[in-house]
Amino acid sequence: MLVAMMSTALAMNGQIKISGTVVDEFNNPLEFATVRIQGTTLGVNTDLKGHYEISVPAKDTIDVVFSCIGYSDVKRRLIKPVSPVTLSPKLYKSVVELAEVQVTEYKRQTNTMQDIDVEVAKLTPSASGNTVENVITTQAGVSSKNEMSAQYMVRGGTYDENSVYINGIEVYRPQLVSNGQQEGLSIINGDMVQKVTFSTGGFNAEYSDKMSSVLDITYKEPQSFEGSLSASLQGGSLTLGHSTGKFSQMHGVRYKRNSSMLGSLESKGEYDPQFFDYQTHITLSPSKKFKVSLLGNVSINDYSFTPANRETSFGTSTNAKSFLVYFDGQEKDKFHTYFGALQMNYKFNDKGSDLTLTGSAYRTDELVSYDIHGEYWLDQAGTSGEESVGGELGVGKYHEHARNRLKINVYSASLKGNIGLNKNNISYGVQFRHDVIYERSREWQWRDSAGYSLPHIPEQVNVIYSMSSSNDISTNRISAFVQDTYRLYTGAGAFTFNAGVRYSYWDFNKESLISPRFSIGYVPERNNRFAMRLAGGLYYQSPFYKEYRIQSTDENGNSIIVLNRNIKSQRSIHVILGGDYSFRALNRPFKLTAEVYYKNLSNLIPYEVENLKLSYSGINSSKGYIAGVDFKIFGQFVEGSDSWISFSLMKTQEEINGVKVPLPTDQRYSVAIFFTDYFPKFPRIKFSLRGIISDGLPTTAPHHTRAQSYFRQPAYKRVDVGLSYLILGEGHKPSSGFFSHFKSIWLGVDAFNLLDISNVSSYYWVTDVNRIQYAVPNYLTRRQFNVRLTMNF
Repeated sequence: MLVAMMSTALAMNGQIKISGTVVDEFNNPLEFATVRIQGTTLGVNTDLKGHYEISVPAKDTIDVVFSCIGYSDVKRRLIKPVSPVTLSPKLYKSVVELAEVQVTEYKRQTNTMQDIDVEVAKLTPSASGNTVENVITTQAGVSSKNEMSAQYMVRGGTYDENSVYINGIEVYRPQLVSNGQQEGLSIINGDMVQKVTFSTGGFNAEYSDKMSSVLDITYKEPQSFEGSLSASLQGGSLTLGHSTGKFSQMHGVRYKRNSSMLGSLESKGEYDPQFFDYQTHITLSPSKKFKVSLLGNVSINDYSFTPANRETSFGTSTNAKSFLVYFDGQEKDKFHTYFGALQMNYKFNDKGSDLTLTGSAYRTDELVSYDIHGEYWLDQAGTSGEESVGGELGVGKYHEHARNRLKINVYSASLKGNIGLNKNNISYGVQFRHDVIYERSREWQWRDSAGYSLPHIPEQVNVIYSMSSSNDISTNRISAFVQDTYRLYTGAGAFTFNAGVRYSYWDFNKESLISPRFSIGYVPERNNRFAMRLAGGLYYQSPFYKEYRIQSTDENGNSIIVLNRNIKSQRSIHVILGGDYSFRALNRPFKLTAEVYYKNLSNLIPYEVENLKLSYSGINSSKGYIAGVDFKIFGQFVEGSDSWISFSLMKTQEEINGVKVPLPTDQRYSVAIFFTDYFPKFPRIKFSLRGIISDGLPTTAPHHTRAQSYFRQPAYKRVDVGLSYLILGEGHKPSSGFFSHFKSIWLGVDAFNLLDISNVSSYYWVTDVNRIQYAVPNYLTRRQFNVRLTMNF
């Protein structure tokens, strides 16, 4: 009755009432979107619920335009409208190109999953060639100590504590990689990525049993023919996409050969890395409700190295040392990965209710094989006035041998669903996973110092280290989750609640786990520039193969690897409090983010880090905590170009056998900067800078623990810069002919490690006959230059 009276009143006044809700492509309300009447000065903004209401003079034709920064405009034409009128459009994300500058909306984050725009990084220097990880490692709370690797640590966690999903399917990384030289291409193809979300902790129950982070990737579904081609001194890539409406396909091929970069390492010789990757994403949509998709990946990473010599100078100006080695032998490694997944999705309605059935298979075939013989001299060097002082500290030989073969097959089937009920969105899922693991490993090291083998036993030749492993295992894992997201809008502001629980069971150790998790987000009505969030829960690290291997001895006294069937999942209780403040400075948008967190750790499996290799004890024997604070300021420091600065402080502690020590990932401070700029007088030239300064990690001698002794590596410091020139692009391309089909063509020059800083990745330990050990640093890559060409069409 009231609505009828209002409609009559408006009609008598010659007014048309228009109202509705503006949502994004995922049916999330868009706050502060603009609704305007074309040809007039009338307009309003949507509220925190995405709702709007406007009254306009009655006309035969009314054009209503809906717009929001970062989304394509939507226009609706009303012909002889009768009040009231309801218009609830859906806006899709877009990229506004101003000489290849992307303008995006700085969304308010009300949960622990943040959106990452990787487009800004596609023209920035990357020593590893991995676009997504290159951006991730500059986020607050994230660190990487090796520019050749795609692996990263998050808030005191290890490389193994990070979950990675592509199109909702968990993917894995090789297990035997021990340094950046061996590591090839990341499983994530940056040219195929459409959306990236990332959480540094406090993530929802839908994500698997990992303790540190979640990286959730969504691949593109092309709307028409598109592609990109890039080539550089490190390799190249080609991506092609095509769509007919109901059928779309995207294929990506990458090749990497970074032998020139490896040549800057101090170990000289013949480097022959060959890294190849092919990926495909195919979708078929017979109807608007039903879709079938296929995701496939073949990765062939081969690494060969024939060392010749190495000369390393280290120490201080008053205590300088020199380490010289002549090598004989060769290393040959292979990491072959095959992955495939088939998904079927059915949408019941437009309110978010759907069901997805997924079957996937993953296989990794890894071989690390080397026989390296070396003769070394360790000398003391220095000067005092004009008189040279020094002496021989050690001379000897060594031989390192490995034949490590690992095959892992992971098969999984899952069913996931969503139910949209007014303000609630209920998600649920169940998964069955079958793991088959085959390992045959043999390693030993022989050392000779001053003519004596170590350890020195008269009339015997002994090795200083040996290990053999022969294990076959077949296990099953079952997991399930349910969670609810509820949105509440009051006069005080907008609230978002998420609560869920995850259950998992592993038949290897007969362990059942229950993991409750929650998050609360709040945007106040009085000052919607603020967004606050609180998250927490009980998180487990379900052991994978490396974590439950124990070094033991057989009946003959030989060192062997056995499996610990009493292993338990490591546990972490997360509490995270954070917030954002959006503001404008210099008439440009900015956002300041701050988060404080605490993790209580128990059932820990002690480990040590050497470069990228994690050596676990295989026993739950320690506990500890991680606490810290992260800051990030994000915005347009230069108009039209997004940049950010992140700063982190952290403290960790682990108690091993009653001794309190920092975790191996105890990075007490970190500063990262990601900066892009356009030259005012030369808008076709883009400048990019990526810089990191982070504290050194605790380390110890081989086959020792931090409870015995440890020291810190030097701080990691690196600056990479790049210049890109727009050869062809928006406003700078012909209207017809061959080149009119290209979106852009860029030519770039990169300088990796611009300041030529010698960063330490690990240490080579030299032991003399007196059992005195010397830590000789293994340095990472030095300054290198790269030329690249990127074409988008």
